[in-house]
Amino acid sequence: MFTSAKTDELPLFLRPAGLILIVGLLTALKLFAAANAHFVEDEAYYRLWGLYPAWSYYDHPPMIGWWIAAGQAFFGDTVFAVRALVVVLGVLGSLALWRTAALLFDRKVAGWAVLFLNTSLLVGIGGILATPDAPSVFFWGLSLCALAELSTSKNANWWLVVGLMAGCGLLSKYSVLFLGAGIVLWLVWVPEARRWWLAWQLWIGGLIALACFLPVLSWNDAHDWVSFSKQFGRAGGGGFTAKYVFEFLGALIGLLNPLIAVLTVLGAAKLFKGLRAKDNAASLLLLTALPFVLYLLYHSLHARVQGNWPAPLFPTFAMMAAVFVAGLQPEKIFWRRLATGGIVLGLLVAVLVQVHAVSPLTGQFARKDPTFQLRGWPEIGRQVADLANRENVAFVATTSYGLNAQLDFLLKGSLPVIQLTERIRYVMEPEPDETLFDRPGLYVAEKRRDKADELKKSFRTVEEVTELERKVRGVRLEDLVVYRLQGRIGPVFEPIRYR
Repeated sequence: MFTSAKTDELPLFLRPAGLILIVGLLTALKLFAAANAHFVEDEAYYRLWGLYPAWSYYDHPPMIGWWIAAGQAFFGDTVFAVRALVVVLGVLGSLALWRTAALLFDRKVAGWAVLFLNTSLLVGIGGILATPDAPSVFFWGLSLCALAELSTSKNANWWLVVGLMAGCGLLSKYSVLFLGAGIVLWLVWVPEARRWWLAWQLWIGGLIALACFLPVLSWNDAHDWVSFSKQFGRAGGGGFTAKYVFEFLGALIGLLNPLIAVLTVLGAAKLFKGLRAKDNAASLLLLTALPFVLYLLYHSLHARVQGNWPAPLFPTFAMMAAVFVAGLQPEKIFWRRLATGGIVLGLLVAVLVQVHAVSPLTGQFARKDPTFQLRGWPEIGRQVADLANRENVAFVATTSYGLNAQLDFLLKGSLPVIQLTERIRYVMEPEPDETLFDRPGLYVAEKRRDKADELKKSFRTVEEVTELERKVRGVRLEDLVVYRLQGRIGPVFEPIRYR
């Protein structure tokens, strides 16, 4: 389907040296932002996973917690430590993408694919965030790379690597299960791939993936399958509705980069011809993505699809766009300009948003600013610490996991911060000594999530002390309300609920 492009025939920006320069500069920018921009709520929450490594957690499998723990081992309990491995391994992910595209197609496709991935808005902007999407994208990409090596070398031992990478993907996020379904489709559809059914390495590779996933299965078995209930319970909930489909597609196009999204669709159409002809490369790319795409579309007919969910597909989407652009005839100037424009747009937005994340260019848009979750927390931490000293309290209580995580980081080493609700989130931590609640404490809540009335069942005194305003450049983001708690009269914690 493609002929090999020699390195010296490529434009400078598609050669390894040009790609290294571009990706290197973007990585330097990400490292700067990773060290200097405050946490979003979920990152602050996953920081606790790093402090208490476990076989799995309520929300997701454990890989992001393990990554964070590794960063904390080197850089301490800091914002940078939480994000360090995400940024560094993102570079290796780009290298794996280049190798995959070069093996399946040629070096020209590989160069465009790396540029398209790194200038997609989700990766270019969100590439510093320590969430489970980061390892799931990484290991999905490495699994594809191993499959490309297998297809090219015909060495069945690559199935062992596929199994290991897919297993690590399952330790990252449950969505990697769809990659396994896609591999099966490829093995059934492509005649030259069917030979692998007789290779013992295929079956051992599957066992390796399952062995990697056993810690998650064991943890869920010990906790009434609570994580599976939370995540898989989302599928097909509620009746059919069309209101989320266009929201999902719009978010996907926006986060991919609108110009690159156009090229991705055109590349998919081109690859579809190869799929019909049972071409190995085209089929591998399309069929490994198909089950997850179909699931996301199905889910959008019932409920909202979060914008980050399709993240593992972005390297595949980048290759699809690259296939189209790399195959253009010289006279197709418009499409080349569109591709260049997409890259320039992605670079400009990435630079602007990363700088804005560290030092807000304006506070005018407040909560409409996608970086609002980063803002105002250090000042809130100082104000809560001052209140705690003034009120002479022994603990800070919360009822929201995001706020709990932010305050835990900001008050570390001074006061215990304890979420009284959703205790299943913290089973990896030692349980707080309940005698702590016999002393005065503070309850801090976002005003829109205030549950002070419910705490009156547990404390004789639940008295409002003050309201705090989280701000950016003097513009209000949200109000927090602070209460004094005193005189325990009943159970403090909600019972752990598995369902």
